[in-house]
Amino acid sequence: MPLIQFDPSGSIHPEYGITQQQINDLAGRLGELRDEMVTTDREQYDSGDIPAEKQPLDARFFWLPEEQLAAYEADRESSELGRIFKVANGLHDHLDAAAVLGIGGSYMGARAMMDACCDPYHNELSRAARGSKPRMYFEGNNVDNDASAALMNRLIAGGYGDSPAEERWAIVVISKSGGTLETAAAFRQFLRTLESSLGDEAPQWLSRLVIPVTGESGKLHDLATEIGCGEIFSVPDGVGGRFSVLSPVGLMPAAMLGLDCMKLLAGAVEMNDHFKTAKYADNVVLQYVAVNHLLSQHRGKTIRVMSVWTKALESLGMWYDQLLAESNGKDGLGVTPLTTVNTRDLHSRHQQHQQGANDKVFNNVIVDSYRSDAIPVGHSDRNQDGLNDIADKTLPDIMAAAIKGTNDALHADGRPTTDIVLPGIDTHVMGQLFQMLMIATVIEGRLLGINPYGQPGVEQYKKNMNRNLGRA
Repeated sequence: MPLIQFDPSGSIHPEYGITQQQINDLAGRLGELRDEMVTTDREQYDSGDIPAEKQPLDARFFWLPEEQLAAYEADRESSELGRIFKVANGLHDHLDAAAVLGIGGSYMGARAMMDACCDPYHNELSRAARGSKPRMYFEGNNVDNDASAALMNRLIAGGYGDSPAEERWAIVVISKSGGTLETAAAFRQFLRTLESSLGDEAPQWLSRLVIPVTGESGKLHDLATEIGCGEIFSVPDGVGGRFSVLSPVGLMPAAMLGLDCMKLLAGAVEMNDHFKTAKYADNVVLQYVAVNHLLSQHRGKTIRVMSVWTKALESLGMWYDQLLAESNGKDGLGVTPLTTVNTRDLHSRHQQHQQGANDKVFNNVIVDSYRSDAIPVGHSDRNQDGLNDIADKTLPDIMAAAIKGTNDALHADGRPTTDIVLPGIDTHVMGQLFQMLMIATVIEGRLLGINPYGQPGVEQYKKNMNRNLGRA
């Protein structure tokens, strides 16, 4: 699969955008930041000699894809990837659904992969149509009473057939410490429900149907040990939650869905290689950072809209919102990320985006090739809708016209745009895209002079919530 492309031409304009010279002038500084990320971070991480201003240095996500593939090549069975595949493949014949419990980066990447790479109606397909891969649901990301109750009832109801497998479901619980209240409370509730639903089979199945992804120690690790879980997967040291999508945090749910995790990691490795070696003018990551940073600094574009032109990437946009907001929203700095899905949201947001406050840049995410055959509008003897003149046009034709028409309209009102062009949507492309956006977030944070790792504001809300519950 070809590499993702980035076209900034819709932002290069003397009146409402930036100039090519401004982009060129950032080459030296961005080259230094690339060297820091590629070489210095690794040296400091490995040696443990990390300057105070770079604490925490959760930089391991960058070289993690290469590490995982190398470990799998060296020893397929005992490597973490090998263990993930063994558990996932070993359960397909024995269950019909899985509840992924996690919050923030502990679930958003897995949700993005499912929505991008699975059938949009995966959970409504029969077991046979899913190839025995489980229906997958996401909770532990809120404390919504009715949503939790409804999901537990849905899981208890079982699948669409009457085989023993369709009465069983699993829990994938993801939390590095096990102390995040939303996920911990959900795990207690869903674990109780699972154990009850297994009845006499609980001693045989409970330890297999609870799949923890956590730290090497902590509350969740202790609880998983008490349950007797056969496998406990690790959130790697040096990998923060929002940078963990290409670790077991994202790989375990992806493998259960039957997605190609090897291609996912290979896509990330390809993006790493491109970032390390491509010239500045051709470097997708550095050009994306340069253009968006300059627009925020010189044109006041403090809202960064990711306009995805397919419903399949809505969850990817939400994942990126969290990544960018928590990484670079510090010290009074950082832009506000926002995801829109088009053409849907052109009918709800576009009026304000085009003619409201001029504080936005629109990064379009465009898919070059679709998985399904193009659907024509079609000719009809009932032409009261007046569509026979475009009967031979297809939905991709209409989408292309909408993308160009929207960009042209935004430019006419002085709004800058860029295009991120994906050759298609599969796990290889998703690996590229995840890695591109994570690297870009770190580089931009450092360009702003802040540490993109850590999340001090989020920790404060957790402390306040526990205090309000009467907990020490």
